[in-house]
Amino acid sequence: MGDWGFLSTLLDKVQSHSTVIGKIWMSVLFIFRILVLGAGAESVWGDEQSSLVCNTLQPGCENVCYDWKFPISHIRFWVMQIIFVSTPTLLYLGHAIQVIHQENKLRERIKQQHEKGMLKAPKYTDEEGHVKIKGNLLGSYLTQLFFKIILELAFIVGQYYLYGFIMVPEFACSRSPCPHTVECFMSRPTEKTIFIIFMLVVACVSLLLNIIEVFYLLCSRVRCRNGKRRMRNTTSAQNPASLSLVWHSKPGAEDPLKQNKMNMEFENEIRNVSGASEDKQLLEDH
Repeated sequence: MGDWGFLSTLLDKVQSHSTVIGKIWMSVLFIFRILVLGAGAESVWGDEQSSLVCNTLQPGCENVCYDWKFPISHIRFWVMQIIFVSTPTLLYLGHAIQVIHQENKLRERIKQQHEKGMLKAPKYTDEEGHVKIKGNLLGSYLTQLFFKIILELAFIVGQYYLYGFIMVPEFACSRSPCPHTVECFMSRPTEKTIFIIFMLVVACVSLLLNIIEVFYLLCSRVRCRNGKRRMRNTTSAQNPASLSLVWHSKPGAEDPLKQNKMNMEFENEIRNVSGASEDKQLLEDH
């Protein structure tokens, strides 16, 4: 099987731009799919075609029967599954790298101009380059999760219709150039069945993790919106209605009209007193 180093390097970069559940999914992909596929499954299927035995001496019959029963090898099928399922994640990685590059350029412009009010602050990354999954990045992340869910389901269903989930020890074949219906026998069917079930369970776990991550992100988004709404309602500067409620609910608070009336009466009394003092002063002068 080919070298997985390049794909592993790319997927490793995604871990710093993923959620906790996304990192668990990445570990499952590395350890239980790529590692097991490269270390054990390839050797088990190494004699898949060469050890196939059919009870006939007709040349070409065994090859035709194998091609009919297995249009694609299990190993190549799982390799395609890993590549296709990883592709949406790699596309999200490209989007995240582009966002990081743009916001790094924005930080450089802010440092050069020294006018933070003229430019918007970076939205998706912090000073250390860590990505905050929100806005357009959240949409991109959810999109790649939905595509991974669809692809995982498609490959699980495809595996069932192509081979089933158990390696049958023998099967009947009547394809040309076989002279009649012949019986063909597979090598190590029990061992291969164990690997088939193992890879199926890992695919189901991967599918479950993707579904959990979708709900996790949606619930986090809803909690974030509710928290902002609660802060908006408790901030008096942004909610004048709450000010009026607080004003009327305070003990000892008076009606504004009544307060204005008392102020006017107090001003009239001051004028009367000052006028009387002035009249008294004039009489004394005369």
